[in-house]
Formats: sequence, structure tokens, C-alpha cells
Amino acid sequence: MRAGDKVAMSALRATLGALDNAEAVPVQGTELRGSALEQSPVGVGVTERARRELSEHRVVEIVRAEAAERLEAAAQLTTPAHVHRIARLRAEAAVLLHFLDDASPT
Repeated sequence: MRAGDKVAMSALRATLGALDNAEAVPVQGTELRGSALEQSPVGVGVTERARRELSEHRVVEIVRAEAAERLEAAAQLTTPAHVHRIARLRAEAAVLLHFLDDASPT
């Protein structure tokens, strides 16, 4: 696998995780009623909830935030010892921004 592919894979995996987290809904009413196992909710699907459906605009916001987070982290690293980490963060941000550019309507 080429080094560029590893950078892209890392950025995309993290961003997919962020999107997955954004789709999650808080689980309410299933907190433990006691510390005993027999008092906890059981059964298939007892804590399953429908996931949020993200709009295209929201997905773009999340991807932009992920890219911005990487650029900000790169800007905060100032010592020469971090030069490789800075380059990787910038490359990951570039991958994400490239996907946004490709997805924008022409």
C-alpha cells in the first residue's frame, strides 16, 4: 500500500467514525435500575434506536470540521520534531477537502 493511501485511509476512517457518531441518538429510559444484573434491561433490541439521518449539508459540515481539526492540530505543532506529524495532518486534511471539492455541484 502506498503512503498516500495510508493517509487517505486514516482520514476517511476517522471521518466515517465522526459521521457514525453524529447519526447516533441518546438512549433514554434504559439506564440500569439497580446494580444487579437481573435488574438491567435484557432482550434483543432493547437498546436499539433508529439512527438520525444526516442531511447532505450536515455531512459536509462534519467533513469540513474534521479537516479543520487536522489543520488546527498541525498549526499547533511547532517543533521540528513534529515535522512528519504536521505533514500527515495536512495531508489528511487535503484528502478530506478534495472529497468535498469532488462532491460539490459543478
